[in-house]
Amino acid sequence: MKRKSFLQTSIVSALSFTAFGSFGKNIFSSKKIGKSISLDELQMEATVFTLPALAFANDALEPNFDKLTMEIHHDRHHKAYVDNLNKAIIGTKFENATLYDIMETGLALPAPIRNNSGGHWNHSFFWESLSPTATTPGPSTTAAITDAFGSFDKFKEEFAKAATGRFGSGWAWLVANKGKVSIGSTPNQDNPLMTGSEISGTPLLGLDVWEHAYYLKYQNKRADYIKAFWNVVDWNKVEARISR
Repeated sequence: MKRKSFLQTSIVSALSFTAFGSFGKNIFSSKKIGKSISLDELQMEATVFTLPALAFANDALEPNFDKLTMEIHHDRHHKAYVDNLNKAIIGTKFENATLYDIMETGLALPAPIRNNSGGHWNHSFFWESLSPTATTPGPSTTAAITDAFGSFDKFKEEFAKAATGRFGSGWAWLVANKGKVSIGSTPNQDNPLMTGSEISGTPLLGLDVWEHAYYLKYQNKRADYIKAFWNVVDWNKVEARISR
């Protein structure tokens, strides 16, 4: 599974939403404004990055993820990454780059671009990985997880270790690499797509373990937040990613 093919699978559809105008203007036609934009479409944007709408209401993930946290997390935190990324790339060689091309530069990026591009991609990926409707792991996902960890319960245990073991802020990841899946974590807004990351591969599932993702409901109980996460994972998305 190649990282670039994962990111560019929908390039044809993405090109139909061509950017226009200068900084500060919407880059999509009016019919797209306020609609959910897929990650494939979003990551092929150039010139101006935009906040994708959620595919569900802010209260749709309750009681697992509460409405207020979702409002703050998406509408404020994620938006800040988008706004700050647009500002950070002005006057740099990344001004007209795609989100993928920016992150491929990896840990060598200037901190404001690295942190905000990662924050934008990570959160967009995270929102697409959640569902208010219960789902179950598909056959390819189940086979890969069983092969790597022995059982689904063992996988959840190892993923929870990565999520709880990340000191401070960061993310836990399930990734595919050369036909195998593995678990790891990254600090801050780094991710497995960034060259030089602590874990590399095609992201299949990611969990935000920054305190802003869970503190209003779970306070310092990160383990409880991780348990709740399993109730809202969109396994259909994971299956689609692993089957590419």
